[in-house]
Amino acid sequence: MVDEQGRLSLAYQGISEIPANLQKKKQAIGVLQLDLSHNKFSDLRSLEEFKNLHTLILDNNEISSHVAFPDLPNITTLWLNRNKISNLSVIVDKLQMRFPKLEYLSLMNNPAAPSYFNGGTYQQFQDYRQYVISQLPSLQTLDDQFVNLEERLEAVRVYKQMLSKKKSVKKKRKKSRPGEPEVLKVGDSVDIK
Repeated sequence: MVDEQGRLSLAYQGISEIPANLQKKKQAIGVLQLDLSHNKFSDLRSLEEFKNLHTLILDNNEISSHVAFPDLPNITTLWLNRNKISNLSVIVDKLQMRFPKLEYLSLMNNPAAPSYFNGGTYQQFQDYRQYVISQLPSLQTLDDQFVNLEERLEAVRVYKQMLSKKKSVKKKRKKSRPGEPEVLKVGDSVDIK
């Protein structure tokens, strides 16, 4: 099943997890590129033994922003096109943690990735790109578009300013009784440390 370049395709199989025989460390270690597109994956913990994997294609699955990614530190290419990713900051935080070497990312046709083709405005598209680029420092290509130095510098500048503003706002608290959680009112701000 795995070719001599370490490629394995399980695309169009209608599966929601890796077959048990391929989850074994001995089998998984030789896979460098894995195509799981056009399946039913929503949980990716079955990829835990694929430690040498550098390319993962997950287009057209059931993946949401809250997917559990295993640690796959060698991933440089990740395609998540046409899934159910709706919360950009949640998914980007997960990508940052699990894929520190990520260079090529594609999130096209997800609710969290606005574009002209899915009803997003140009400004929404720019904000989306700037946020992702500012959070993933090794990213070279986002959605089939090269990330140039000028774009990276602008993204870092914009999102560094936004983070600085959040940190400078003081937290307003309503007094609560011992043992009760703090209650914040709409419009209250929190201090991020």
